Amino acid sequence: MQPPAFDVQAAHHFFATDCFNQAWSYIEKEDRTSEENLLMISASHASYWHWTQFEEHTPINLSIAYWQLSRVYAITNQPSLAISYGTLCLKVSQMNHLSPFYIAYAYEALARATSAANKQDEVSTYLEQAKKIAESELEEDEKQQLLADLNTI
Repeated sequence: MQPPAFDVQAAHHFFATDCFNQAWSYIEKEDRTSEENLLMISASHASYWHWTQFEEHTPINLSIAYWQLSRVYAITNQPSLAISYGTLCLKVSQMNHLSPFYIAYAYEALARATSAANKQDEVSTYLEQAKKIAESELEEDEKQQLLADLNTI
């Protein structure tokens, strides 16, 4: 008996998105347990992996995945991993000439990561770069979203 037809690419797309959303629900949770932190990190990595397996993924998908990985490691107080993923986020965003919104959020990730590492000079530099982009290159709704996120650092 043959198994039913299965669209692996559609599954990768579904799980990349679903895992991102699962991780995000943990990010937004006020008081996460240690187990929930592990689930959040795992979901974020699963999202990234499924994007890499989806043949039609874009640099934007990877930028967002790296951004989320940086965020989950920053909020779980693992600054070296947060900085590593923030750096990857900025690299993929710049190399692929993504819109200023994604580059600004890469700086937001690095500001949050370096804050977790108590590197205040670097935090200030990354915040300044993100705010500069917000003021000069973003639409009003994007600007407000970014500035609100920067204010949580």
